[in-house]
Amino acid sequence: MRSISEIFAPLSYWVSAAGISLNTDIFEINLINLILVLSILFYYGKGVLLENRERTISNTIRDAEERYTEATEKLQKARIRLQQVEIKADEIRISGLAQMDKERQDLVDAADNDLNGLEDSKNNAIRFEKQRAIEQVRQQVSRLASQRALESLNSRMTNQLHMQLIDYHIGMLRSMSNK
Repeated sequence: MRSISEIFAPLSYWVSAAGISLNTDIFEINLINLILVLSILFYYGKGVLLENRERTISNTIRDAEERYTEATEKLQKARIRLQQVEIKADEIRISGLAQMDKERQDLVDAADNDLNGLEDSKNNAIRFEKQRAIEQVRQQVSRLASQRALESLNSRMTNQLHMQLIDYHIGMLRSMSNK
């Protein structure tokens, strides 16, 4: 076994110890053996290597074509699905717009109905207050007329005139009861 110092000896030591020279002995460097082995491998391995390589390439091409076919089918299915989704989205959009228009119209109708109800209520309140005011005026006019008539009667009426009026009315009542 070599010592550590021999293994890690400087490179200049090994170069000077071994010396640099070109070995021209063909048998010693095994050039013929190497060429012979490589030619045998190339001759017999050529067919096997080429067949394996050809088989690998054809398998790769076939796999690529299958993947291309699958990808094309998936793309076609995705396009069909996209068209269906777009149609469904359009239907939903149209339905939403129709629903929105219907709800808007319902709100407008409800607001119109509320407005008409408020208008009717206002008109009824005005009529009621008008009739009440008319009734109050009638009562005041009637009371004032009664007061004036009484004042007029009291100022014009003497005891004798008062007695004549009572006698006249008694007479009328008797004539009515006799009939």
